[in-house]
Parts: sequence; C-alpha cells; structure tokens
Amino acid sequence: MTLSLNNLHPAKGSKQKKKRVGRGPGSGLGKTAGRGTKGQKSRSGYSRRRGFEGGQMPLQRRLPKRGFTNPFKKRWVEVSLSKIEANFNSGDEVSPEILHEKGLIKKVNHDVVVLGNGDITKPLKIMAHRFTKSAKEKIEKAGGTALLITKQ
Repeated sequence: MTLSLNNLHPAKGSKQKKKRVGRGPGSGLGKTAGRGTKGQKSRSGYSRRRGFEGGQMPLQRRLPKRGFTNPFKKRWVEVSLSKIEANFNSGDEVSPEILHEKGLIKKVNHDVVVLGNGDITKPLKIMAHRFTKSAKEKIEKAGGTALLITKQ
C-alpha cells in the first residue's frame, strides 16, 4: 500500500475529543464534573501547595536533616593558560582584578588558580593564589613570572 493524500490518517488513539465537563448526565461527566462530591478538591479556586499532603506532616519535614555547609570552605576560580594566552599581550600584567575586568573570572573575592591547560608563548607577569606545577613551568619557559598572592 502506497502513501497518498486519500489514505492519510492519524495514528490510532492520537486524536481524542475534548472533555466537556458539567454538560448533563448523558455526557458521563455531568453534575459534579468528574470532581467527586464535597471536599477541598471539588471546589472552584482550589490549588494545591507544593509538598502539601492534606495536613499530614509533609515528607520534607518527616525526613531527618543531614550534613552542613562549611562557611570556611576554600573556593577556587580556575583559569587556564590558553585563556590567558588569548586575552593578553606580551609583557602584560595579569592579576585577579584584571581577569575579572576582562570577563575571564566572575568573582574577585575567590582565590584564583592557574591551570596548565594549553600553551603560553608570551612573557607575562601572572599573579594568582595558586599555580599548578605544569602552569608554572610553562610560564617560566616562556620568559614570564608566576607570582603567588598571599593573604595576611
């Protein structure tokens, strides 16, 4: 059988009539319109709150609370050498503030770590809170300096 305009039809079960509720007993959804009798859910304007279980203690309050967030956690912002190479010229000074201005890092208040991803050919003076071993080697090989920022 070939497909042509005269024998096109939708897949079985894909087309359903719109449910018309509250239109008399003959429709099968008259009177209470499929809502049952009485109760909060049968009223107009009802909307359930997320997590509400009809007055029963909700699951998120029944379960024990575990773990905590360490407020003194060290947060690092990573910058790869390939990004520094692409955004700076030879002899430039690179610091967290300058990286933030150029849009390479989002937050200045986190410590910056320079990763050794990619290569660097320009001699740059890079200041960061931490350098990976490979990053430091690549920077010094290119004739630049890797300066550690220490906090008092």
